[in-house]
Amino acid sequence: MREGVFEDLLDMKIVLIGYMGSGKSTIGKILASRMNYPFMDLDEQIEQSENLSIPEIFKQKGEIYFRKLENKVLKNLLSSAENLVLATGGGTPCYADSLEFMLKSSDTVVVYLKTSIPVLSERLFESRSDRPLVEHLESLEEMKTFIGIHLFERSYFYNQAELTIENNEISPLEVAEVIVEKLF
Repeated sequence: MREGVFEDLLDMKIVLIGYMGSGKSTIGKILASRMNYPFMDLDEQIEQSENLSIPEIFKQKGEIYFRKLENKVLKNLLSSAENLVLATGGGTPCYADSLEFMLKSSDTVVVYLKTSIPVLSERLFESRSDRPLVEHLESLEEMKTFIGIHLFERSYFYNQAELTIENNEISPLEVAEVIVEKLF
């Protein structure tokens, strides 16, 4: 971890990364409340900037357009002076220079919410119609295979986080408490 990252509690951005369904938004809201920081969801910020949902952006403008926009919105949020807890999209750290930007920002701590394939599969299978990357999957087995391949591809990026929290067996509230304990 970068030396001195956690010394100034008054000036910090906590960025949550991890695969879709890992609990970034749920845990992020709890963590922000616990720390009295504002919470922001990167996908919601992107949707507001385009006045379109993420699935609509993918459908109308394509993934490349989305990834460029995602990188721009991320940098704008992290360049602001205010403290915040930010939930990113599952692919955010894997495209352009997003992860490098997060890690090099002196007031930013990157936290990886590491979740197992079985847990992710169960969570995502029921909500797949809202998620463009997995909406085409028809069975739980297909979901497990897809996630396994994706996690393998993305693990290089996720594992560069400054803090990794495994969140398979503990509640979102407990995860938020563990993050606070590890940071402070």
